[in-house]
Amino acid sequence: MEKDSTANSFKDLLTPLREKFPHPAWDFLEPFMTSYGAIIERKGLDRDFYYNLLVSYGKFIVAQLKEPYKFGSFHEAIRSPIDYYQFGIDFFTPLIDFAKATFTGKENVEEIAQFIAKGENVILYANHQIEADPQVLSIFLKDSFPNLAKDMLFVAGERVVTDPLAVPFSLGCNLFCVFSKKYFEIHAERKAEMLEQNKRTMLHIAHHLHEGGKCIYIAPSGGRDRPNPDNPKEINLAAFDQQSIELLYLLGRKAKKKTHFYPLALKTHDLLPPPNKLQISLGEKRIAKEAPVHIAFGQEIAMEDFPQSATREEIKEARTERIWSLVRAMYETFPK
Repeated sequence: MEKDSTANSFKDLLTPLREKFPHPAWDFLEPFMTSYGAIIERKGLDRDFYYNLLVSYGKFIVAQLKEPYKFGSFHEAIRSPIDYYQFGIDFFTPLIDFAKATFTGKENVEEIAQFIAKGENVILYANHQIEADPQVLSIFLKDSFPNLAKDMLFVAGERVVTDPLAVPFSLGCNLFCVFSKKYFEIHAERKAEMLEQNKRTMLHIAHHLHEGGKCIYIAPSGGRDRPNPDNPKEINLAAFDQQSIELLYLLGRKAKKKTHFYPLALKTHDLLPPPNKLQISLGEKRIAKEAPVHIAFGQEIAMEDFPQSATREEIKEARTERIWSLVRAMYETFPK
């Protein structure tokens, strides 16, 4: 759909789209589109380009509602005939306040890129704040580290492959699809099915690590960081799950190619603030905001530097605490 968007406000242009979206889809989509359009207008960006981008996004959502895309245990980014990877970059770039954004640890990214080029692997243990974290990472990596940006693999939970608002962006990512433990009780009737998929996903991860030259992002918290109940402006980093850390660590150790481990801290919450509490139902009402984001890549983690007298369980616990502390320390250096 092409429209001359020079005469009307962005909100006026979005009004005719209502009839194209089945109720209640428009209820949670309109606030997002309207807030997104306001940012485009305020920044003086190409109205036609971004209007058509939103129309494409709407069409993707309608298609997803009619016939949901089925993600397997491993999903390879779709680049043709529609380049969903580039679509995600184009879509989220206007939301970032680059003048106030920070990107630190580039020397560590350079080291990571060198390991990947040698055919070795890197696993990133990171926090997670919004569904667009992969796109934000790509935006900051694509110029200096284009291959790392487009080839990165993400361990993805259920929401980003089922929520109609998130799926169009997930299609542009390389994903290992898993169910986090919190869904086992919520969907008890599907627990066996979910466990079986998780096993298949682990086999895919092991295969990729055996091949070598892979960079895998995992958020060991199993979910997004949430605001502090006593101070909503403060975002608490979710605790890391020991089992998630150990599973990727063991897969990396068993791989035929050497695997390195790095901490990664992200502060992206303000671009697309999620609900303050976990919401299981799909179609969260979201508001887009222009905001700075902050990214920090830390130094390689000493994964086995523990006292010889420590028991296996003590080492696991200490390793989890070490990794979470490294991510938290970097996160706390970000501007408030």
